[in-house]
This record gives sequence, structure tokens and C-alpha cells, in this order.
Amino acid sequence: MKSNWNYPTTMWVGKDRIKDLSIACKTLNINKPLLVTDSGLATSKIVINVLNNLKENGILAKLYSNVVGNPTGTNVTEGADYYNKNNCDGVIAFGGGSGLDVGKAIAFMSGQTLPIWDFEDVGDNWTKANSEKIAPIIAVPTTAGTGSETGRASVILNEQTGIKKIIFHPKFLPSVVILDPVLTLSLPAKITAATGMDALAHNLEAYCAPGYHPMADGIALEGMRLIKNWLLEAVNNGSNIEARQNMLTAASMGSTAFQKGLGAIHSLSHPVNALNNIHHGLSNAIFMPYVLTFNKNVIEHKIIKICDYLELKDRSFDGFISWVMDLRKKLDMPHKLSEVIDEKDFDIDRLSKMALADPSTGGNPKKLTEVDMKIMYQHSMTGELFK
Repeated sequence: MKSNWNYPTTMWVGKDRIKDLSIACKTLNINKPLLVTDSGLATSKIVINVLNNLKENGILAKLYSNVVGNPTGTNVTEGADYYNKNNCDGVIAFGGGSGLDVGKAIAFMSGQTLPIWDFEDVGDNWTKANSEKIAPIIAVPTTAGTGSETGRASVILNEQTGIKKIIFHPKFLPSVVILDPVLTLSLPAKITAATGMDALAHNLEAYCAPGYHPMADGIALEGMRLIKNWLLEAVNNGSNIEARQNMLTAASMGSTAFQKGLGAIHSLSHPVNALNNIHHGLSNAIFMPYVLTFNKNVIEHKIIKICDYLELKDRSFDGFISWVMDLRKKLDMPHKLSEVIDEKDFDIDRLSKMALADPSTGGNPKKLTEVDMKIMYQHSMTGELFK
């Protein structure tokens, strides 16, 4: 099942396509790439083999692997300094969402003079960048969730404020993406489940976001269908190449679709990821039914269309909620936020302010207030869905 696509960028898809990484480098005139990944992957057989394969093909890659789970501005600054110090000429962003986000941001910041926070995704901040100085990027995801490989932004934590910022530029979109399911075979079931729910949240919120974007809607629907058909199989039988390939594809589709917008699932998630260090996919899974039921009166007609496309037995709004709840249960996901965050560590006032200010809030189908955010946090802690 090998394919080459050119939407939304050049994508090389299929088993063992990682062996074509040196070809991708040569295509982009990259001779000394910086491979950016996390410390866990850096010492893995996967990365060691990749570096050796590049070397055998005359490409001497450098390695930056200080990336943390919720990547920080320090990661980007250190990486960009290392990139320039070693006279690198391109970036291979390798790993899960964190490695991909930091890799893209390093490629971007390696040629900029302004601080990274000046490029937050607000208004036309991206136009401040020197576009000629952005290094070419190759993205190689090893998880099927964030879809950062087809995204034009990175989510980076500002350690000084404790707030996650979305840094945007059109050239964040990698020039080549390699989707090789073999790289995801060793992913533990829990991470497969959490990243899969992240992909579902991307496709779902993109479809429910207001505005006219039929292309994004079509991609999001098919992305959700792939997740319905293949996520449980990928979790229960991690060696199934077809399941892994379809989940990688669904994740890329989610990121492609959410240029239309996201919503309160992400608005509520980003603050608890930053302040409580909860995995992003896990928090998205927890918040999903609370946000859906909160938004019910404005999204019910869209949810019914999703039910039809997914061919659910109960094609009503409540039927969709039941499907989500059942999926979470089968994936051994918690129902309440209080199962992963202690009450004493839950600063609801601060979290609510941060959630309202999150860029995803603007894409929610309902206009939101700080009080709305607080109420949704409260319901997610108690486990009570909105009626």
C-alpha cells in the first residue's frame, strides 16, 4: 500500500518508506540535516538505523533530542542555536507531536531575529518573519495523533507564563512528509489510544466548527470513519500494519481539516496540558462528551450527519455520545478529569481564564465566556454530562 500524494504537501506513504529519507533530503538539497526528536526515541533502534542509513547515503545528520512532552520555548531556542552552530541546512522533524512541533519551530527560528512569541497565531503576526530564512523541513511522525506533519503551526509552552502558544507560519508546513506505519508498530497501547483520540478530536471539531469549508468537512468525515474502523484494532493488535497506516492517515487528515477551526475540547485541554502536565490526547478524550453536550443545540444536525457517514446503529445525537463513551471505555480511558488531576492541583479560575484566551476558542460552534469554561471544567471533574 505505497502511495505518493501531493496534498496538502508532498507525502510518501506506506510500509518502509523511511528508507527513502535520504532521497527526500537530496530532493530538497539538504546535505547536513538536524534530526529533532525526544530523548526516548534518540537512543532507539529506529533512530539509530535512520542516522546510519543517512550516513551510508552521504548525508551527515546532527541530532537534537532535548525535546520534552509539552515542548518549551527553551527547546526551540536551544535547537535553533545548535542548528546554526553546526551549519545545518534543513530539519528532519521526527517523532510524536512534540518532536514534530519543535522540529518545525527550529527550522523557522533558525533564521529569525525576533523572539518566537512575536509570531503567535494572532492577526498577521506571521508576516513579521523573514520567509527566506526558514529552513526546509521533512516530517516523519511516529505516532498517529497530532497530525503536526501536515500543520502550519507548532504549539509551544512559554515557561515564564505557563501558557501554551500557537506559533504560525505557512512555511511551517513540511516540504516532504513520510508516513511509514512500521515506525508506529512499537507504540504502546495506551499511547496509541490517546493519540488516536487526539486525531478524532481534530476531525470532529473541524467538522463542527462554523464557517464554509466543504473541503475540510469532507476530509474530517473520512478521517473519523478511518478512526472508527481502525483505532480499536490498532490498540488491540499493534502489529496490524493496515490499522497503523490508516490511523497515521487519519491523523494527517485531522490536521489538514482543522485549518477550518477547532473548539472548546482543545481550549479546555491546552491549559491542563500546560499546568497539570496531562497528555494532550488523553485530555481531549476526557473533555469530548462534555463539550459535545454543551454545544448540542448548535451542532446536533452536524452530529447526525456524522452518524450517517459512520453508519452508527443509533443515528441520533445521543447515539453519537453513546458511541464516544463506549469507545473511551473500550480504550480504558477515564471518564472524569478528577481521575487524572487531584482537586488540590486544579486551579479552576486560572484554567478558565487560559481556556477562554486559547486560540481554539474562536472556532467553537457556540460563543463562549469564562463562566462557560468554568462550568465545563466543573462538569468534567464530576462526570456529569450536560442535559
